[in-house]
Amino acid sequence: QVQLVESGGGLVQAGGSLRLSCTASELPLYLYAMGWFRQAPGKEREFVASINWDGRSNAYADSVKGRFTISRDNAKNTAYLQMNSLKPEDTAVYSCAAKSKYPQNVGRTDGEYDYWGKGTQVTVSS
Repeated sequence: QVQLVESGGGLVQAGGSLRLSCTASELPLYLYAMGWFRQAPGKEREFVASINWDGRSNAYADSVKGRFTISRDNAKNTAYLQMNSLKPEDTAVYSCAAKSKYPQNVGRTDGEYDYWGKGTQVTVSS
């Protein structure tokens, strides 16, 4: 079964940084647009960022714009989410996802994505 695997989460103080990675051993990610979503306790899953298959197009939620950067290295079959200036409200489980339909376009809704990882916990202390 195809699965994405996230890494890089952890506990960080407010103002700190983390870099999340997402890879898949059985899925050529260069064929997919990639997205990051997050879900905090008691809240709905929300869009964070997305990048198209060649990395030339991206999109961000307003809440992270200017602080987070999505990128990809297709040679390494990996997508990244660099998170800077972290805030306590960024605390959530972060999941990556791959979108096969129209991979030249970014995707902002979770229904567009075909494959998901289990997520990695990010906790930001105040």
